Amino acid sequence: MAGVTTDYKPLVLVDTADLPEDEWLEYRRRGIGGSDAAAILGASPFATARDLYYDKLKIVSYEDPENNWVQKKMGHLLEDLVAEIFHVKTGYQIYQIKKMFYHPEYTFMLADVDYFITLPNGETAILEIKTTNYNAKDHWWQDGGEVVPVNYEIQGRHYMAVTNLNHVYYCCLYGNNENEVIIRHIERDRDYEEELIALEGEFWNDHILTRQPPLYVEDGDLIITSVKNHFGAADPNAAAVELSSPNASGAMRYLELQAEKSALNAEIKRIENEMHRLQGRIADEMGRCCTASYSRDGTDYTITYHPIQKSTINKDNLYRLQMQYPEIYEQFVTVSEQRRFYVKKAASNAA
Repeated sequence: MAGVTTDYKPLVLVDTADLPEDEWLEYRRRGIGGSDAAAILGASPFATARDLYYDKLKIVSYEDPENNWVQKKMGHLLEDLVAEIFHVKTGYQIYQIKKMFYHPEYTFMLADVDYFITLPNGETAILEIKTTNYNAKDHWWQDGGEVVPVNYEIQGRHYMAVTNLNHVYYCCLYGNNENEVIIRHIERDRDYEEELIALEGEFWNDHILTRQPPLYVEDGDLIITSVKNHFGAADPNAAAVELSSPNASGAMRYLELQAEKSALNAEIKRIENEMHRLQGRIADEMGRCCTASYSRDGTDYTITYHPIQKSTINKDNLYRLQMQYPEIYEQFVTVSEQRRFYVKKAASNAA
């Protein structure tokens, strides 16, 4: 791998055994950790590169302690158990080194590894512990084949680069027994690693050290959430903004897409109307029955039309609750802010 050291040992930044969480977070801000790397590559489902930039410079933290706190707590509490399951399943010896490491050449690259493994041939490997829910386990398969979710793969390859190790194992618990785990293994890829180091170096040197925020290039919902977290609540009294040329062009493209979407929505509405008309005719024949059947070209089909009941409170009753029982209303009703984005041509230019 040209230009990249291949014979080295990681250096220790800090002993984490008794390190308070707030101090641990401060040490993490001194470089790029494994879970940060996916955001830099635009592959994180949780954060943009701009979020990472804000976090490293202590402008805005994207790790909100109240966001999915139960899931995070469960993951932490189950870590030792999942590691033990991996040991039982594989027979591999596992151990922890409670230190935060950094790369001796690319000192901005940090690694806080869950566990290390002693393989039967005496080689050392990395073990990453993950937990997920039953539905999300599908992220560990693609087109019928076993995979590692891309953000976790990037994390593992970052750790291999820092520690100079050649193997990462993953053990992900998705259920409540030892058979509901996923075990995966990836090997070191020097070409991938070289590109990863280059992109992380660019982020650290060109953005963090120069305090120049990276451009938003990620999924739109992630970007909107990032902007909201950065600026906070809207200010209706703020002066209007004159858009820069790139964003003015973006607004024009937005108008084009808006028209395209309207045309597609009209076609979708036509299709839905036809589907509802057919549904109504079938429901008329079914009457009060919840199932029907028919055969066509040697294949049997079943139609189900089951009732689904759910408790709701409409706008009028919500208002009555506020008026008659304000204490209960305040206790259970939360108010969130959403902003409506709309682009239109000025009336004077419409002719």
